[in-house]
Amino acid sequence: MCNVYEPSSRDRINHRFLLPVPEVPYRAKLGPWGKGPFIRASGEGRECVFGQWGLISPFASQPIDRRFMTNNARSETVHSKPTFRQAWAKGQRCLIPADSYDEPCWESGVNVWWSFRRRDGQPWALAGLWNDWVDPATGEVHPSYTMLTMNCDGHELLGRMHKPDPNLPPDAQDKRTVIPLQQDRWEAWLHGSVADAKQALQVPALALFDAAPR
Repeated sequence: MCNVYEPSSRDRINHRFLLPVPEVPYRAKLGPWGKGPFIRASGEGRECVFGQWGLISPFASQPIDRRFMTNNARSETVHSKPTFRQAWAKGQRCLIPADSYDEPCWESGVNVWWSFRRRDGQPWALAGLWNDWVDPATGEVHPSYTMLTMNCDGHELLGRMHKPDPNLPPDAQDKRTVIPLQQDRWEAWLHGSVADAKQALQVPALALFDAAPR
């Protein structure tokens, strides 16, 4: 899972994804409920929009509810969880452009934050879901998004992140990772069938990463 990331700049999004980016201010580092850019299908093409990092449930009465963390969603259960299942069923999948994301490493016995970048210097395209929540009082539309995660037990790098559970064996920790999508999977993720989208979700190869304590 991820609770801090660095969204890509407008210039880097434009260069990598060949899309115009709205002139909306956003922070260089984002945490839950911050506003950042994401890329979603628009007809047969794509568009970059801004929204809240933390999917707003279709059943919400307000756009921010700090009782619930919805900035990450488990890919194995998005089809059934009330907050996410509608977006999944509608095919509201997105790419989240990020220059880096942070994960905690507990190998030393204390939390040491690591930063994860692409080795080739390009922005990540992280798999996500999006939703438009309409304020029932004002009619204002609030876009929002979440990052999907998957199990990465046994991965040479990602399996080292997060605090281990001493009551579970090493191969059953259910360590989680966000899911970077390679460019050849973008189309399937944004426009493909559910089967295509599921096939696009794979634990990233070690060779992609430039990772180190920050």
